Parts: sequence; structure tokens; C-alpha cells
Amino acid sequence: MHYYVCILASGRRGTIYIGVTNDLPRRAYEHRTDVVPGFTRKHKVHRLVYYEIHDDIREAIAREKRIKRWTRAWKIELIEKQNEDWHDLWPTLAGCADERR
Repeated sequence: MHYYVCILASGRRGTIYIGVTNDLPRRAYEHRTDVVPGFTRKHKVHRLVYYEIHDDIREAIAREKRIKRWTRAWKIELIEKQNEDWHDLWPTLAGCADERR
């Protein structure tokens, strides 16, 4: 099983949310459709802008916690190394966009 550390944003250099999940398409869908009340709904954090894959849940959780402690500038740098324009990566998740509309 894979585990994902993901970063979602409200827009380019907007509000950032960092989380961990074992089902990235489902979790991204939940955030983008405001299914779960909380931070991402309140701040309209719907755009998946970064994710990384881990094989061990403990490793994924440790990475999530490390990133959360980083400065905002470091988080932005991490995102922009792979996604310079903060494109929404939702459509690139294999088949998820069509299955969950």
C-alpha cells in the first residue's frame, strides 16, 4: 500500500494545507468538494499542488510533520520545484477526475 503526503492550496501562493492519506484521489476529491467541514472548506483550499509517495505510513507521517514545521518560504520552494505555476494536479491522478465528478 502507498501513502501520500500532499499539499493543497487555495491558489498560487495562497493558503496551504498539508496532509497525509492512503487514498490520494479520494482525499483530494473530499477537499475540492468541501465534503468535510474544517480548515480546507473555510479557506477554499481545493487545488492539489504537490504530493509525494511513501511505502511506510510512519515515514509519511514523519515527513508530513517535518514539512508542517518548515517556514512558508521552504514550503513554497518545495511546491515550485515540481509545480512552478501551482497547476492543479487533480486531473493527473489516474482516472480520478472522470470517476468522481
